[in-house]
Amino acid sequence: MSRRLPPLNALKAFESAARHLSFTKAAEELFVTQAAVSHQIKTLEEHLGLKLFLRKNRSLLLTEEGQGYFLDIREIFTQLIESTEKLLARGEKGSLTVSLTPSFAIQWLVPRLNLFNEAHPDIDIRIKAQEQDENSLTDDVDVAIYYGRGNWSGIETHKLHTEYLVPLCSPMLLNGSKPLKEPSDLQYHVLLHDMTRKSWKNWMKTSGVREVKVNQGPIFSHSSMVLQAAGHGQGVALGNSVLAKPDIDAGRLVVPFSHSLESKNAFYLVFRESQSELGKIVSFKDWMLALVAQEQS
Repeated sequence: MSRRLPPLNALKAFESAARHLSFTKAAEELFVTQAAVSHQIKTLEEHLGLKLFLRKNRSLLLTEEGQGYFLDIREIFTQLIESTEKLLARGEKGSLTVSLTPSFAIQWLVPRLNLFNEAHPDIDIRIKAQEQDENSLTDDVDVAIYYGRGNWSGIETHKLHTEYLVPLCSPMLLNGSKPLKEPSDLQYHVLLHDMTRKSWKNWMKTSGVREVKVNQGPIFSHSSMVLQAAGHGQGVALGNSVLAKPDIDAGRLVVPFSHSLESKNAFYLVFRESQSELGKIVSFKDWMLALVAQEQS
């Protein structure tokens, strides 16, 4: 004779209702309606052929059979919780593979990795720099950094910085033979473009500059290359404020004009929804978001 388990959802409803001695509180805990809890209890009682609860004067009591069953069920649920916590604890150590674009790796993450290593010496970070691929959360990748508007489906996303596009150039260009005193002075300089000329066009439009020809200057496939070219005095770049921060802080790049564009895109930390409670991923997420908040402020 085969043994058949009782409905697991009904067991969960019974355990919660028996613990609270209330269908209402069980419904709140399980995020369902009171009617749904009542239905699950009825299903379980029909499956067992026994009454588990007594209703007296608007109060809920366990029958003798219900009390004994609850004590056994509670022990099983406790073991399940402990086993789950033990499994998640294992995930707090070991290797963590991060997939991200080369520019974000070079300009932002790598210079700060020592801070994470100091805070979490048991987690071994492995960097996988590659062009953005929205299918990069493969079996060998734990978390990824995507660039866009955050509308990816099936994954958990956390926006990092609010980003701005700002003019950037070398200090020697700023005060050279054709100094950059006002935006119209850009007509005497080479413009450096990150992937597309559209950003410079938008910046010129919103700043009211008409004299500058935007359809000139080299186009680079990587943000880090644009910043490097600007640092070598090859022209003026319109760069991502987040990626440019290390070069600005070090004095390799300066911002000649205050006008900036808030980017519609941003970098997002992403990972599988099914792994949102895995210890090492939680540690990396919390560290990264805290550091970003500190820098953003």
